[in-house]
Amino acid sequence: MSAGTYTPRPGAAPLPRMIAAQTALETRMLLRNGEQLLLTVIIPSLLLVLFSTVDVVDTGEGDSVDFLAPGVLALAVMSTAFTGQAIATGFERRYGVLKRLGASPLPRWGLMTAKTLSVLVTEVIQVALLTVIALLLGWSPQGNPATVALLLVLGTAAFSGLGLLMAGTLKAEATLAAANLVFLLLLVGGGVIVPLDKFPEAARTVLDCLPISALSDGLRHVLQHGASIPWGDLGILAVWTVLGLGAAARFFRWE
Repeated sequence: MSAGTYTPRPGAAPLPRMIAAQTALETRMLLRNGEQLLLTVIIPSLLLVLFSTVDVVDTGEGDSVDFLAPGVLALAVMSTAFTGQAIATGFERRYGVLKRLGASPLPRWGLMTAKTLSVLVTEVIQVALLTVIALLLGWSPQGNPATVALLLVLGTAAFSGLGLLMAGTLKAEATLAAANLVFLLLLVGGGVIVPLDKFPEAARTVLDCLPISALSDGLRHVLQHGASIPWGDLGILAVWTVLGLGAAARFFRWE
């Protein structure tokens, strides 16, 4: 037996490996959480099936699913990147998990990267599931998949910044209440289920500037009407991304 065979070799793993491990952990924790599954999978799926098969809301010309599917995809992004991430991160901050992770060899920006990658992995599962359900309901999507991917990624960045801002500045209980309240309000007034042209003109001016409205409207322009690039909606999402991530980086408190 050669000398030093069992000598410990303390030290941090390579950064990509640490981020990958943290991403896998964050994803497993998210998918094992019943409340998270309710927000990210069950509610969007039920809304898509219910409003596509029952004539409750006037969605205009064409099949209801053609209007609803893009909106529900936008809702899925918001539920994961904003609501779910805000609640989970808020309670991690309250219980000191973030403080301990911040003192680990994984740098804090690496932890935020892992959380963002976990959100993206979850969204891939959501989009795949909702797409299959919508196709079974008769959905006929159009447009360029690359433009759809750009809208989803930019929407994820915008909602992620806002979710981290809320989780890093409010108490966990306040984050839980506020995140769920915002989810419900934007579900009703964000063009997800109810077309924005059903609202008064004054209210619509404000609603059009919301990130959920820009994402659902942009996806609808591409997937329902076959538009090339919805520059206006992309611009609104870009502004929310800069504001949300910038404010989160400035005001986020780890403990």
